[in-house]
Amino acid sequence: TFPAGQTCCGQPFFNSGFRDEAARLARHTIDTFAEYDTVVLPSGSCTSMIRREYPHLLAGEPKYAHRARRLASRTFELSEFLVQQAHWDPAPAGAAPNPITYHDSCHMCRLLGLRQEPRTLLAQAGCPVHEMAESDRCCGFGGLFSLRMPEVSNAMSREKLAQAANTPGGTLVTADPGCLMQLRGLAGESGVQVRHLAEVVEEATRPGVTP
Repeated sequence: TFPAGQTCCGQPFFNSGFRDEAARLARHTIDTFAEYDTVVLPSGSCTSMIRREYPHLLAGEPKYAHRARRLASRTFELSEFLVQQAHWDPAPAGAAPNPITYHDSCHMCRLLGLRQEPRTLLAQAGCPVHEMAESDRCCGFGGLFSLRMPEVSNAMSREKLAQAANTPGGTLVTADPGCLMQLRGLAGESGVQVRHLAEVVEEATRPGVTP
């Protein structure tokens, strides 16, 4: 189910110090997902916001403090949910996909501690992963950092793409839309294809499709 009323989780406001605006979006998110037992996000960054920050952000609000903790306890990043909770073990379909490399987003690997889960999911889907140098080094997005310091941000992105280009396959996979947007914006210069984990796994397990 995809609730139509969902909006941004509020992380950009939170990271910029606008706690009131972030809290408003947090309350809206809690209300929107109140009826669901499990919430799965295709973003380590948004998952970390809901799981780590909502309980603190709304701790002083009697109506929402408990609900924030409850939502945090049932919110999962996509690969985390499929590997740890659903124990999904898909059967690869069709021809073997092209080799790929994986980029660990900052929030996902450092705040959530999720490094192996996306790799496990890719392996189960039959996608060969070739580790790139410094796979957990920031891609340069950093939320508002990319807007405040675009020259530094873009230099970091180009270095990340160059590292990906030195691995077989020419496809860089990540599990965070922020990283995806940042890297795709400069990917044309390097010839590297940048894709989200979900679309790669879906294609690899869909009969008759070769990623």
